[in-house]
Amino acid sequence: MPFDEWQDSVDRLAAEYQRNEPFPHIHLEGFLKPAVARCVLEEFPDPASPAWREYKHYNENKLGMTRRALFPSTIGALIDEFNSPQFVLWLSKLTSIPGLMADPSLEGGGMHQSTRNGFLNIHADFTMHHHHCDWRRRVNLILYLNEGWQDNWGGAIELWDRSMQQCVVRVRPLFNHALIFNTDDTSYHGFPDKITCPDGVTRKSLALYYYTLENSSGYARKSTNYRARPADTFGKSALIWLDKMAIRVYSKLKSRLGLSDDLASRILGFLSRKN
Repeated sequence: MPFDEWQDSVDRLAAEYQRNEPFPHIHLEGFLKPAVARCVLEEFPDPASPAWREYKHYNENKLGMTRRALFPSTIGALIDEFNSPQFVLWLSKLTSIPGLMADPSLEGGGMHQSTRNGFLNIHADFTMHHHHCDWRRRVNLILYLNEGWQDNWGGAIELWDRSMQQCVVRVRPLFNHALIFNTDDTSYHGFPDKITCPDGVTRKSLALYYYTLENSSGYARKSTNYRARPADTFGKSALIWLDKMAIRVYSKLKSRLGLSDDLASRILGFLSRKN
């Protein structure tokens, strides 16, 4: 990380971060040193690798990899740096959220990849860590790694207003661009329309989530809250809601039983291939 560059501008960026609508966020270009970003892209695993978890249900179609031990060397070192005390302190200054903590387990984060027809419906993220009852989710960092990405392929992340009436900001998933934003139970975001990139091209990103310690009884535990858009049909809205309810049940079981996503990934992948 070019810490000196980002540290020198953190006060200015923090003011911009708080001003931005529909919720505090910032879009940063050239986030990594160019040579590092290039190496990360070259190392990014092929979507056919069996190491990927499959997140394929009505509200999303993407691949994820959270196991640090499986990461290529440069990607692993970069993830470690994003989780380092030095970087987390910078992130606290940027977001004006004291006491941020990294998540070495990368629950829900790590490497993400979407092939043609991939999507992620608009949602607000789960509010508490599934395996730490007093970890409140506060900040998302997404680093995009898509060189030569074309606008007509879609895939821009959309930030919606808190009443889910309109998209306020779209950020294209361009190479070495980062998006950092506060996450709470109404910070709605996603890329809900299927991407149309050519076969052999994928939408790649790294995602890291940061937490604060909270009294577990003082903040509501909520699972990922998928939402329909105003223009969605009644039928689509109903299916988004039904799928969200299924995710809610799964999230409760996951938290209570200490489950990982491996079994769910295998089931979802099997059902997707059958369909």
